[in-house]
Amino acid sequence: MPDPGERILVVGPSWVGDMVMAQSLFKTLKARDPAATIGVVAPAWSRPILERMEEVDEVAALEVGHGEFGWAARRKLAASLRGRFDRAIVLPRSWKSALVPFLARIPRRVGFHGEQRYALLNERRRLDKTVLDQTVKRFVSLGLPADEAARGDFPIPRPALRRDDANLASLHATLGIGTRPAIAMMPGAEYGPAKQWPLAHFRSLAEALIAEGFEVRVMGGPKDEPAGETIAGGLEHVHNLCGKTRLADAVDLLADCRQAVTNDSGLMHVAAAAGTRIQAIYGSSSPAYTPPLTENAAIHYLALDCSPCFERTCPLGHTNCLKQQPPERILSAILAG
Repeated sequence: MPDPGERILVVGPSWVGDMVMAQSLFKTLKARDPAATIGVVAPAWSRPILERMEEVDEVAALEVGHGEFGWAARRKLAASLRGRFDRAIVLPRSWKSALVPFLARIPRRVGFHGEQRYALLNERRRLDKTVLDQTVKRFVSLGLPADEAARGDFPIPRPALRRDDANLASLHATLGIGTRPAIAMMPGAEYGPAKQWPLAHFRSLAEALIAEGFEVRVMGGPKDEPAGETIAGGLEHVHNLCGKTRLADAVDLLADCRQAVTNDSGLMHVAAAAGTRIQAIYGSSSPAYTPPLTENAAIHYLALDCSPCFERTCPLGHTNCLKQQPPERILSAILAG
């Protein structure tokens, strides 16, 4: 009788980009035990992304708002998972993120030290930021034996999200997008304005791309709609899709684009996992810490003396790390392909 494989529950992160990067962990787990079953505890919004990952067998949606404790919801979810998993991997470092595996009585529960989780985790690992210098490395390391993880020289599989061609065809029809080769633009960044390339630069680049024969798709959530209108307003062949698509739709629309011009954001990681060439613009953050996980990317980073500051807003008030990256530079990179 074949080995049924280990049953592993992963408590996933709360941000789009981090959830995409978590697929590198899922791929690692499946590579080491192809018969393993992987369940993911995740916010309900992330289900469309997780359903595009071949490695994920089950999504256990946690109906709790961002920053909310949600004791009743966590207890209810834990009860539904009790007795079904052999090991839990807790990616976030918060106390509350370790509650569900503990309440579900999963025998092995591993995560990094953080917020006094001594009773909740029975394997707590020290986070050496010099060895595990990227978010994705930290995620993958928790799926490895402790001695192997501590060396930091393990491979990082690249995320790859499945494309739905039928959904893409439907989107083409309902959104009225054209037949020109498409370039995506993602002007948003959830963390703050110190990560956002100026909208005037995006607009100038959109105008130049239209002159070169491209179509532009501006993508983001509802809160990005005004930024999308600043870029697209009055321009033929530029579509402001912000707030008009679901997260699953973004996967298909980005996979359909030749390239994507993006801040360091969650949608950057979605585009990379969809197989799109990335033009990644970094300001307050660092491409060494959260790079797009693809070989098909160009990184635009000035590495000023004040960078990276990792602040939400520029402490010096000028955001030169972004303003001094002109549209012409990004256009040249796109045309170079």
